Amino acid sequence: WQNNWDELTVFFEFPIEIRKIIYTTNLIENLNGKIRKYTKNKLSFRTDQAVMKSVYLAIREATKKWSMPVRN
Repeated sequence: WQNNWDELTVFFEFPIEIRKIIYTTNLIENLNGKIRKYTKNKLSFRTDQAVMKSVYLAIREATKKWSMPVRN
């Protein structure tokens, strides 16, 4: 990031609303966000299988949008 400081600072010139859109267009970050959304509400899971089920549901929800056409 230090070598690309000029390019990075341009990113921070955008309003926060635009930066959020840019940030969330990254597929992996989007998927991680979905998983966090499904798991953060639980303080603990009773079993490993419960964690896996929650992650599975998050991935299933995220992949619904993957088949949609890209706009613009």
